[in-house]
Amino acid sequence: FQKQVCDDIGRRLTVLGDAWAQGKLSAPVRKRMSLLVQELQQQHWDAADEIHRSLMVDHVNEVSQWLVGVKRLIAETRSLPAAEPAAATDGSAQAGPGPEDP
Repeated sequence: FQKQVCDDIGRRLTVLGDAWAQGKLSAPVRKRMSLLVQELQQQHWDAADEIHRSLMVDHVNEVSQWLVGVKRLIAETRSLPAAEPAAATDGSAQAGPGPEDP
């Protein structure tokens, strides 16, 4: 089952990547997808899911072929054991020492 899910997600993300590379995505969709990726990198699952929903509502014709893959990626990644992403640890490391230093 997992392999099928991964393969499906991979196929859909390939469609997204191809559409992006060929300039077939509108500026609003590209902007929202960039934000969605940033939220995923920071493990902000709810924020990523909210952006996904807004894309589905506002740009359904443009995103319908691949957005299901993004949705499943969010769901599957969210269910993984918690890891420390580089983006989050870098951010907390920068935020921590700042106020303490004279």
